Amino acid sequence: MLVGISTGDDAGVFRLRDDLAIVSTVDFFTPLVDDPYTYGQISAANALSDVYAMGGRPVSALNIVCWPQAGLPRELLVEVLRGGSERAREAGVVVVGGHSVADDEVKFGMAVTGVIDPRRIVRNVGARVGDALLLTKALGTGVLMTAFKRDALNPEHYTSAVNSMVQLNAGAATIMLNHEVHAATDVTGFGLMGHAFKMADGSKVTLVFEESDLPLLQGALEQVRAGMIPGGGTRNREYYAPHVKISDEVSEEMVSLAFDPQTSGGLLISVPGSQSVAMLAELHKAGCTDAAIVGRVEPRGDFPLELV
Repeated sequence: MLVGISTGDDAGVFRLRDDLAIVSTVDFFTPLVDDPYTYGQISAANALSDVYAMGGRPVSALNIVCWPQAGLPRELLVEVLRGGSERAREAGVVVVGGHSVADDEVKFGMAVTGVIDPRRIVRNVGARVGDALLLTKALGTGVLMTAFKRDALNPEHYTSAVNSMVQLNAGAATIMLNHEVHAATDVTGFGLMGHAFKMADGSKVTLVFEESDLPLLQGALEQVRAGMIPGGGTRNREYYAPHVKISDEVSEEMVSLAFDPQTSGGLLISVPGSQSVAMLAELHKAGCTDAAIVGRVEPRGDFPLELV
C-alpha cells in the first residue's frame, strides 16, 4: 500500500509492480436534482474525480445503488444508471457491474478503480513555499442546490451549477501532470477550507487564499445573502474555522462560500509559482473556463490557512 488513510487523501493506491499501481475510491450520495439522468451524471463525475486528483486514470467502475422496493418507477432507476454510464463512457471507464440494496432513501454512486504510475502519484500533501494555488472549478454548488431544493433558484443559475458538476476533472488532471505539481486534492464535501486544511496541515505550510480571486458560480453570492446555507456548510465552518485566520476585510458571504460543501468540485493544485500562469492558460484553453489562481503557499505561521 502506497497511499492509505493517514493524510485523508482522495483515494488509496496499491502497487502491483514498479511501474504500475491501482487507485481505489468510492463515493455515493442522495439526489441533488430532480432529473434522474442528471443525478446519475453528477454522481459518476464526483466518484471519478478522486482518481483524477491523484494523477491517475480511471478504468473501471462498479455501480452502488440504494433504491426503494416500492413507490418509484423502475424507469427512474434506468435513467440514473444511464446517466452514470454515459459519464463513465466519456471518461473511458467501463462499468463492469455493481450492487443494489433495498433502501427507503435513494442513493447512487460508484466504486472506481484507476491505474497510475507509482512514481508519479499526486498526494494531497507536499505543497511547497513559493507555490501558487490553482482552483479548476468555481465554488457555490452547496448554496445553489440548497436554493434549488427550496424552489428559489432561477433556471439559468441551476443550469450553470449542473454544468459544473457534470464536468469531468479529466482535462484538468492531464494538464496538471504536464507540470511540476507538488500537491493536489479535489474540493468536495468539506468545502475549499476543509480540503485545503488537509493539504496545509500535511505539508506543514500555510495556504493563503485571496477573497477577490475565488471563482464563484452564477447566483452563489445572491443565494448566500438569501440565507441558503446548507447544513454541511455550517458544520464545515464549525469544524474548520478554528484553523483559518480570516481577515476583517473578507465579506461574510465569501467566508460562507469558502466553507460551502461542493459536489463534483474542481481540483485544488499546488504548483510552482513560475508555472502557474502557463498552467492557467492551458486550463482555460481546455475548457476549464472558471479556473483561477486563488492563492499562494507561505511558511507555516500561526494558522495553517488564511483568507485575506
